[in-house]
Amino acid sequence: MKIIVILGPTASGKTDLSIKTALYLEKAEIISADSRQVYKGMNLGTGKITKEEMKGIPHHLLDVASPKRKFTVVQYQERARKAIKKIIKRDNVPIIVGGTGFYIDAVIKGMIFPSVPPDYRLRKEIEKENLFELLKKLDPKRADTIDKKNPRRLIRAIEIILKTKKPVPEIKEKPLPYPIIKIGIKNDNLPPLIKKRLLKRIEQGMIEEVKRLRKTGLSWKRLEELGLEYRYLALYLQEKIDYEEMIKSLAKEIEKFAKRQMTWFKRDKEIIWVKNWQEAKKIIKLNFF
Repeated sequence: MKIIVILGPTASGKTDLSIKTALYLEKAEIISADSRQVYKGMNLGTGKITKEEMKGIPHHLLDVASPKRKFTVVQYQERARKAIKKIIKRDNVPIIVGGTGFYIDAVIKGMIFPSVPPDYRLRKEIEKENLFELLKKLDPKRADTIDKKNPRRLIRAIEIILKTKKPVPEIKEKPLPYPIIKIGIKNDNLPPLIKKRLLKRIEQGMIEEVKRLRKTGLSWKRLEELGLEYRYLALYLQEKIDYEEMIKSLAKEIEKFAKRQMTWFKRDKEIIWVKNWQEAKKIIKLNFF
């Protein structure tokens, strides 16, 4: 059995490509590889696929956690690998789809993470520091390979160093025992697509979604931790920025995020890059028919 991975930056068309792929294969199931779509109630802000858009294709790792608690990459890896086993047992093709490169790697490479339990008191103490500079001082080697704009990963790396009194150990791997076909979808004209997608989601009720999440008990701080859309909408709802500034800043930040995603993916030479369904279809046909 082969596994397909469909990846790419935000707004590039991964969801549409994954549905076309699953329908073409006829016997396929989709596993979401998005670090925020695991959370319930976070639909428009994460660009989560709707029931109608699924077209009857089974989807996994959507709406599996409460946004009140952090869902870790280790939890994701465990659930995704279980889903893959079940899908293969049903003689269906697993299609891993998403833009969270770290989650994708965790699943297919089988990264074995350091068994250091989270220390929330320590995290609170260090979160106000210049995290990247602190990590560079503690472990320059890890600082060279980490996404310096990802506070969650920076805090985790620092936590491991401070708790073990050693540099972050090299992560061992236990890859999946199946051939992996990685298809990356690339669009050279992302900025207008990002802006259009953002305005559409605002129109569909993204501001109301954030208000609902707030009513369920999420603090402003927690909302701001849940990614760009929730951060800027939380600032807007607290009247810290106005509507125009929120739209403009958010669109720019999403563009920067898409560039960081591409930087991550470009390191992987196994990815076959396509621009549309027709190009992807040729790869799938070659491998499955």
